[in-house]
Amino acid sequence: MAVRRNHRESAVAASATPTPTPTGRRGVGAWAALAAFLAVTYCVAALGALASADAGEVYGSLERPDWAPPAWLFGPVWSVLYTTIALAAWLVWRHPDRSRARTALVWWSAQLLLNLAWTPLFFGARQYGLALLDIGLLLAALTITLVLFRRLSRAAALLLTPYLLWVAFATALNAAIWHLNT
Repeated sequence: MAVRRNHRESAVAASATPTPTPTGRRGVGAWAALAAFLAVTYCVAALGALASADAGEVYGSLERPDWAPPAWLFGPVWSVLYTTIALAAWLVWRHPDRSRARTALVWWSAQLLLNLAWTPLFFGARQYGLALLDIGLLLAALTITLVLFRRLSRAAALLLTPYLLWVAFATALNAAIWHLNT
């Protein structure tokens, strides 16, 4: 009988032990984290906007290649991209492998800081060569981030793909502007 009671106690204890979910963190904390990722990325956007208050004038005064987009296009594109950047980070943050998620999010943070540095370099200081160096580093850090995100969440990698393509395009545009304006 004692063996039976221990078996029953073990069964009850086993059923009370929560099993990890494949999607990781859930509930109110997950929504708060999403809000935090959105806040961080939109703070970067806001700081960039402050550093480029006269971006339209500066961009309009530059010699640009024929394939350069109009100035009005940048705002809508970046608004969408910043949302996808935040969503991708949130999906990785939710991954149950905390160590790998942490490493990926360190790279995400690094690319976001490089993103933040580009606008004041290009529009504020008009240092097109330094801005090109920065955006090249951003492209490299973003590529690493995307690879690390892909290992944790296919959706996160897909959300970062348009951002990677836009930064690659912006790198070529920055290089062309630097060449045409020096």
